[in-house]
Amino acid sequence: MENKKRNILFSKEQIDEQLVVVGKQISEDYKDKKLYVLSLLRGSFIFAADIVRHIDVPTKIGFMTTSSYGHGEESSGVVKVEHDVPDNIEGYDVLIVDDIVDTGNTMEFVANHVKSLGAASVKSCVLLDKPSRRVANINPDFCCFEIPDLFVVGYGLNYGDYYRNIPYVFNWESEE
Repeated sequence: MENKKRNILFSKEQIDEQLVVVGKQISEDYKDKKLYVLSLLRGSFIFAADIVRHIDVPTKIGFMTTSSYGHGEESSGVVKVEHDVPDNIEGYDVLIVDDIVDTGNTMEFVANHVKSLGAASVKSCVLLDKPSRRVANINPDFCCFEIPDLFVVGYGLNYGDYYRNIPYVFNWESEE
């Protein structure tokens, strides 16, 4: 893959601009609420760290690890909890933060799981939304960018175990 040309979809600067906008929206929505940000590892760790710095209300943060991709480019459709919510979230307004929502299976699964743990409310925030691939009846409440059906990497999104550390979102140009 390294021999292919990278097509940058969202630069670091574009991402930084959207973080400010979405952080303000979240702050307004959660004013006077008991906010718990639940970051879905591993993909969202960079986005979650950056977005919470733009949230101006008291925020408790936790991490949950799920998997549905393995090392492939498409979701398996089966969501597996590897590490569950570490805190008692009963009565909290939970904001699930993830890198991308495409089929929506993971977000739907986690939202239902969080509701079963007694959350007062559950919303979602994603860096990328890929609605053309949606299977589950769920849409993110907060989103930085909408994308077409492309396989993307960078800014937390991986290919295999690599590229999460790239500060922008890209795909590889086809060899046509």
